[in-house]
Amino acid sequence: MKIALIGYGKMGKAIEGIALQRDHEIVLRVSIDNLEDNTIEKIRKADVAIEFSGPESAFDNISRCLQAGVPVVSGSTGWLDRFEEARALCLQNKGAFLYASNFSVGVNIFFEVNKRLAELMAPHPGYNVSLTEVHHTEKRDAPSGTAITLAEQVLQQIGRKKQWINHSSDNQDDLVIISDRVDPAPGTHKVLYSSAIDEIEIIHTAHNRQGFATGAVLAAEFLRDKKGVFGMKDVLGF
Repeated sequence: MKIALIGYGKMGKAIEGIALQRDHEIVLRVSIDNLEDNTIEKIRKADVAIEFSGPESAFDNISRCLQAGVPVVSGSTGWLDRFEEARALCLQNKGAFLYASNFSVGVNIFFEVNKRLAELMAPHPGYNVSLTEVHHTEKRDAPSGTAITLAEQVLQQIGRKKQWINHSSDNQDDLVIISDRVDPAPGTHKVLYSSAIDEIEIIHTAHNRQGFATGAVLAAEFLRDKKGVFGMKDVLGF
């Protein structure tokens, strides 16, 4: 499979390593140093594009891939206020688009555990729920896309929480997410239920970027020759 890497930082290079191990070919690498290569013509050389850029460029990159008729996998965060535009553009172009806030197989299992735990805790108002996420200092968005996904899953199940916020709060309607930036830290996410009697906590800790990179390549393999909008649940068969 021929892959275009839109975003060739640490994550893009980790994805490249996994892709080459799985006998794929990288036909385009776009970084901040060669943005002039980020063209529809060059993207069309690929069977699938994998987009890991940044909040300010993600939507334009995804749009360019869809306009080129190339399936695109995106893991950029911080741009989701335009997600519905991307979905509509995908359907309009009869293309293929897969977005995930986190491509790690372990994290996606963690998502399923988080949903089930929130469902079980919903009838027990004596427990307050909060989230903590820790990433390296180069991560530009806070909270992380993974933390937002976890928070939104909790909000869907626990009606006494009305919205998530990214700072401390004494308002019981708020679901607090605390974001810490520490080096080196590929990523840790914690969901804590605390009461006067006891605590229940679930934690996912990434040791390196390999889990994210492997999941992104699996997503690209899944997306090739498909049409529509997908997520990691589709890739993993949840």
